[in-house]
Amino acid sequence: MAVTEQQVRVYMSQRRSGKKQIAAAAQAGISERTARRLDRGTGGRSANDPRQWRTRTDPFAAVWTTELAPQLERDPALQALTLLEWLQERHPGDYPDKLLRTLQRRVKDWRARYGPDKEVMFPQVHGPGLRGLSDFTQLKDVVVRIAGKPLAHRLFHFRLAYSGWCHARVVLGGESYTALAEGLTEALERLGGVPAEHRSDSLSAAFRNLDAAAQADITERYQALCAHYGMSASRNNRGRGHENGSIESPHGHFKRRIRQRLSLRGSTDFDSLAEYQCFIDAVTASINRRNARRVAAERATLAPLPCRRGVDYTEVMVRVTTSSTITLRHELYSVPARLIGERLRVHLYDDRLVLHHGGRELMTLTRVRPVPGGGRARCIDYRHVIGWLVRKPRALAGLAFRDELLPGPAWRAIYRRLAEQLEAAEACKRVVAALKLAADGDCAEALGAYWLEALERGDSPTLVELQARFAPSAGSAPAPVIATAQHPLADYDALLPTRRPLEEACHG
Repeated sequence: MAVTEQQVRVYMSQRRSGKKQIAAAAQAGISERTARRLDRGTGGRSANDPRQWRTRTDPFAAVWTTELAPQLERDPALQALTLLEWLQERHPGDYPDKLLRTLQRRVKDWRARYGPDKEVMFPQVHGPGLRGLSDFTQLKDVVVRIAGKPLAHRLFHFRLAYSGWCHARVVLGGESYTALAEGLTEALERLGGVPAEHRSDSLSAAFRNLDAAAQADITERYQALCAHYGMSASRNNRGRGHENGSIESPHGHFKRRIRQRLSLRGSTDFDSLAEYQCFIDAVTASINRRNARRVAAERATLAPLPCRRGVDYTEVMVRVTTSSTITLRHELYSVPARLIGERLRVHLYDDRLVLHHGGRELMTLTRVRPVPGGGRARCIDYRHVIGWLVRKPRALAGLAFRDELLPGPAWRAIYRRLAEQLEAAEACKRVVAALKLAADGDCAEALGAYWLEALERGDSPTLVELQARFAPSAGSAPAPVIATAQHPLADYDALLPTRRPLEEACHG
C-alpha cells in the first residue's frame, strides 16, 4: 500500500521525539514493516509516485496495438463492450466476459490520452433584467388526479436568470406555440415587467409534423410576441439543452419542491384543475419569497409592460356545418344551431376556444383532447340542438355523436335500458322529450339521476310524471293576488283641459 508524505512526516517526527518504532508506526498509521524500511532509509512508495510495473499480465497485450487501438482511432465512440464482443468473435475462447472491466479501463485511459476533445461548457454571468427563459417539463413518477381521474399534463416554466423569479402554468396539451405564448404572457403580467431578452428551447415539439410554411409562421408569431413586449427573441439550437441551462437545471429543483409539497399534503388528488394550479402557484410563490431580495433588485431594472396584453392565442377560421358542429384540430364541437353556415373566428388557447363572429365574441368552449387510443375527441352540448332534435327524435338512434350528446353517464344508461325495453322510435321519443325538459329547467343532472334510480327499482316514470316533478313551474308558489282600488273614470276629464274650447270653436 502506498505511504503518503504526511504519514512519513508524522512517523519521522514521532521517532525524533524518542518514540519507539512500533508506537511511532501506530501514530502514523503505517505497518511495522514499512516503519523498518523508513528507518533503513529505503522508505515506502509515496502515493504521488507513479507505479512503473504491472501487478499482473496484460490480457490484451497481443491485440491492443494491432487490433483494438486502430478501431478506436477510426471511431473513438466505440464502447468497450462492443470491442470485447468483436474480439470474442475473432478469437473464440481467448477473451471471456470477466475481462470487460479491464477493457473499459484501458479504453477510458486511451480516450484521456488520445481521444477527441469534449464539448466545453462556458459558464455565463447574467446581470439583472437581462434574460428570462421558458421551457416545458413533465412531473414524472407522480400521478396527479382531478376529481379522481389522472391528469395528463406538463408544466410551462418561466424563470429570470439573475434573481430566479419563476412562474409555472399547467399545460394540458403538448409543447405548442399557444401554450408557450399563454405561459409567457401570464408570467410577464404577474412579474410586472419585461426582461431585455427571452430565450426558449428550439420549439421542436411545436414544429413536429408541420411543413416549412407552418414552421415559419410559428417563428414569426413568436418573434412578434417578443417584439410586442420589447424583448429580443432567441432560441437555443436543437439538441443543445445546456444552452438553456439557466432553466434546465432549476427544473429539477422545482419538481423536487412539488413532490415534497405533495408529500406534505398527503394526497395528489385535487377537486378541480383550478385547485391544482393554485397549488403550483403556492410552490412558485415560496421560491420567489426565498429570492425576494434579488427579485426586488431585478424588478427595478425591468422594462415596463406595454399598455395591452400580447396575442397569446392561435387564430383559426372555421365554418359551422349543417349538423351544427365545427371541427378544429381533428376535434368536434357543437355550437348553437342559429350559426349553421356561418364562418367563425376562433381564438385557440391551451384549455379553451373563444368563438367570434363579425368582430363580436359569442361564446367560450372547453377544449377537448383525444385520449390515446380513444379516437376523435368530441365536445357536444345537447342544448345547442335540442330545439331541432325534438322535431326529429328518431335521429337520436343512429346519431354519430349520440353518446357525447347525452349529458352524462346516467343518461347513457337510461337510453340503453329504454332501447332494450321499447321500440327504437319510442325510446328516442322519451329520451328527447326528457332532454328538452332538462334544457328548459336546467336540471339534466338531477333528472337523469332520478330517472335512472327509478328504472333500477323497476319503475318507469312517464313524461307527464317527469314534467310534474321537474318542469320549471312545478312546485312554484301561486302568484300573489294584489288588491287594487278602482278610481272613478271621471278623473280622466282633468287630463283633457283644452278639448272643450276646441269643440266649442268647431261647433260655433
